[in-house]
Amino acid sequence: MSIFSWKKDADSQSGDTAVSLRPDVGVPQKPRHPMEALLKTSGNAFVKVGELVDGTVLEKKGTRVYVDLGPRGMGIIYGREYYAAQDIIKKAGEGDPIAGKVVEIDNDEGYIELSLKEAGEEKRWIDVKESMEKKELLELPVVEANKGGLLLEYKGIRGFLPASQLSMKHYPRVEGGDKDKIFLELKKFIGTPLKVKILDASPKEQKLIFSEKDSESEETRALLANYKIGDVVEGEVTGVVDFGAFMKFGEDLEGLIHISEIDWGLVENPRDYLKPGDKLTAKIIDIQGEKVSLSLKQLKEDPWKKIAEEHKKGDVLSGRVTKFNPFGAFVEIGLNIQGLVHISEFGNEENMRSMLEVGKEYSFKILLIDPVEHKMSLGIIREEVKEEAKEEMKEEPKEEVKEEQKSEPGVIEESPLPSETA
Repeated sequence: MSIFSWKKDADSQSGDTAVSLRPDVGVPQKPRHPMEALLKTSGNAFVKVGELVDGTVLEKKGTRVYVDLGPRGMGIIYGREYYAAQDIIKKAGEGDPIAGKVVEIDNDEGYIELSLKEAGEEKRWIDVKESMEKKELLELPVVEANKGGLLLEYKGIRGFLPASQLSMKHYPRVEGGDKDKIFLELKKFIGTPLKVKILDASPKEQKLIFSEKDSESEETRALLANYKIGDVVEGEVTGVVDFGAFMKFGEDLEGLIHISEIDWGLVENPRDYLKPGDKLTAKIIDIQGEKVSLSLKQLKEDPWKKIAEEHKKGDVLSGRVTKFNPFGAFVEIGLNIQGLVHISEFGNEENMRSMLEVGKEYSFKILLIDPVEHKMSLGIIREEVKEEAKEEMKEEPKEEVKEEQKSEPGVIEESPLPSETA
């Protein structure tokens, strides 16, 4: 039975069968019974413009869809709203539930005008918000990538997963942080399902942000419950960066070997010691939430214990200058042992660089040795430095000496040494 025959039957029962045509629309109309206006008013009093309402598809006729809203009245989808929601309408049959957004409470024909497209979008955002509040774990495929992260889709809404919100195992570890190389790594995830949670959602700004870190945390913490500080684990290096290396171990767990935990000696570049694919044994030295810190050097004998047994404050020993920095000169005393000659020993950096040379050995005096903190302060032996300077003067080419003799006969001046500090 069409909606028009239903209306005609209702009119017959009321004794009114007259039908009129609107010339501008051509839709059969009937004179309204006074009671109908009352019923419509009482029904529509329960709805307002912008409200989401649920109903049932009563009939699809041409470019119109009639929706039974129960006690609220009769809804209609037509005109611009019909064409905007054709993809939804095609899937809906008579008797199917449908949700719409009220556009007009009482149009010229007495129906409640509905918008399916606006209702669908609003309903999707409502679902998104609920999912975020419940912290639901979602498994969504990556649909696109850019230099900043990945694009995923949920409830028909496209959202962004920043690279900074990727889990440790998925974060692209690219040397030097090259954006083009990072983009190439991110593109590899297209089509791959990732477990994420919604970090932020704003329908007004059309913003949807995902995080893989939050979703990973619960699983990681559950797995880490089987480990404790001090445990020794075997694994494989998955990436090397400026500040250390990442090692995968156990059931898809990953920890960081900080640059300071690679070796007892001074490590300037982790890549000189480790590379992806290396099989290692490491010690767990810290667990903070889902973050694990690992150490390689703590599985080796601490050379500081031995040197503390063999030497004390005031001892003189030989060491090779390895590098300069604004704080002083680093000196290698023994295997994996570095001491510091503080800049105050020289007065300034210029004096330090003139008195010492990287790669050369000198004698130094131990001013402080702390095997627990792995610190050693050294002082220079000035006599040795002076003697070396004199020896260098003696080795100067004779031709140059002759030139000096010509300027001041009978006198050979020594180059002055940097002034000593008290």
